[in-house]
Amino acid sequence: MQTVTLAEAEPADILSRSATVDLLARLVAFDTTSDRSNLPLIQYIAAYLEGLGVPYRLSHDETGEKANLHAVIGQPGPGGLALSGHVDTVPVTGQTWSSDPFTLRAEGGRLYGRGSADMKGFVASMLAAVPDLQAARLARPVHLFISYDEEISCNGARRLIEDIVLSGWKPDLCLVGEPSLLAPITGHKGRLALRVRVRGRAGHSSNPARGVNAVAAAAEAIAWISRDAARFAAHGPFVPGYEPPHSTCHVGQMHGGHAINIIPDEAWFEMEWRSVPGDDFFAELARFEAHVRQAIEPAMKAVDPASGFTFQVLNWIPGLALPEDHPLTDVVRQVTGRNQTGRVSYGTEAGLYQEAGIPAIVCGPGSIDQAHQGDEWIAETELSACDRFIRRMAERVCR
Repeated sequence: MQTVTLAEAEPADILSRSATVDLLARLVAFDTTSDRSNLPLIQYIAAYLEGLGVPYRLSHDETGEKANLHAVIGQPGPGGLALSGHVDTVPVTGQTWSSDPFTLRAEGGRLYGRGSADMKGFVASMLAAVPDLQAARLARPVHLFISYDEEISCNGARRLIEDIVLSGWKPDLCLVGEPSLLAPITGHKGRLALRVRVRGRAGHSSNPARGVNAVAAAAEAIAWISRDAARFAAHGPFVPGYEPPHSTCHVGQMHGGHAINIIPDEAWFEMEWRSVPGDDFFAELARFEAHVRQAIEPAMKAVDPASGFTFQVLNWIPGLALPEDHPLTDVVRQVTGRNQTGRVSYGTEAGLYQEAGIPAIVCGPGSIDQAHQGDEWIAETELSACDRFIRRMAERVCR
């Protein structure tokens, strides 16, 4: 089977496949793992847009090492449709790849590379559509949202929303192109990630009563979380369309102690809630904290008043719940030819845009099953379908 390495091909060879694939090859070549700066990629996109005469705004994080880009095709200002994609990716460390993850590789109708599915493929399709959208002379603007840090906090979208308030360039509707095999997704769960630290009192393990065992206290709290997870599964609330159809909570990491013969004076764990509509993860956090204060800490503080728990919210994103009868739902169903909509348990930036007063829907090329893995890929046919989808959406919403 012939393999073509796109990043090493002649430009004419790349463009003969499609402008979208050409752009995807260039985007994948930038290592935008979330712990790194995305400025080189943003500068490349900015230069591309400047060459087409498209105005844009940049908004940076507090370090100045990461930036969002908000471009407007048509008259800059409010209204119209936003196409939204993030350009940060998860790491490749520890994964098995058949080739360089930052060199797009074509084989058997698939395009391999980090971010090809999640979600530089959609961003490439957005950018490739710009000349056609300009030529269409649409009555309302098409916005391009390109954000940072979706994979770790969604703080890029939060910063972009702040800039929208400053600029006044607020779109009426937003299409978030996360991989969904171009199926319309009208709902996703909200998520809250929490770090819990436990301070105990060290001592010799031969006399446990003279210390405060931080690991044991953490284990008590984790046991409560496990019981609460079972409560969600047994009693709901249940919302059809999600898998599972109820809220969930779990502990993903736990560390503590120094040696087997020392009473551990510290421990920590990280956990998350994923909540269906109707559940409030901040209310669940308050319940959890109240249990710890009332049922676990008193015995600890009786030995050492300085011992106890601290709670740190690492990040959170609201859920998405676009009504089935919303005009955006209807137009995406018509353009995609899908009669049914879906709901997913993972989170996206769409919930933040909805919370900011911009109705949002998720619909993009590729499959979430290919994301975050070694040899991540997207089908060329999916990109071609996305090219048509973006142009038709712009015509339906903005003409």
